[in-house]
Amino acid sequence: QEPLVESGGGLVQAGGSLRLSCVDSGRRFSAYTMGWFRQAPGKEREFVAAVSWTGNRPYYTDSVKGRFTIVRHNAENTMYLQMNNLKPEDTAVYYCAAGFVASSETDYRKFGSWGRGTQVTVSS
Repeated sequence: QEPLVESGGGLVQAGGSLRLSCVDSGRRFSAYTMGWFRQAPGKEREFVAAVSWTGNRPYYTDSVKGRFTIVRHNAENTMYLQMNNLKPEDTAVYYCAAGFVASSETDYRKFGSWGRGTQVTVSS
C-alpha cells in the first residue's frame, strides 16, 4: 500500500484554481512535516510548500506566496494545497511528501516518503 496518495490535479485556465489533496495511509501522519513539490518536464523537482506537524508553520517558495495555501488535518490524515490564480509556469506534476524535517526544508532528498504525483496543467 502506498503511503501517500495525491488527487485533485487537472487542466485549468490561467487565473483559475485547483485544490490538491494528499492522504496518508496513517502510520504516523501527525508526526511528519508534510510538503508539496513539483516537477516540470526537463526540470529538477522543486519545493512548493510545507507545513510542520502542528500545522502552525507553513513555508512557501517565493513564486507561490499569496496564491497557494497549504493546510493539514491530522485527524483525517489529509493535507491540502489550495492553488489560486494559477499561471502557465505552475504546470508540473505535483508530489506529496513526508519527512522528519523542518517545515523550511526545501531539499526534496530530505523527505523520505512520496506519492506518485498528480498532473497540473495551466493553459494560457
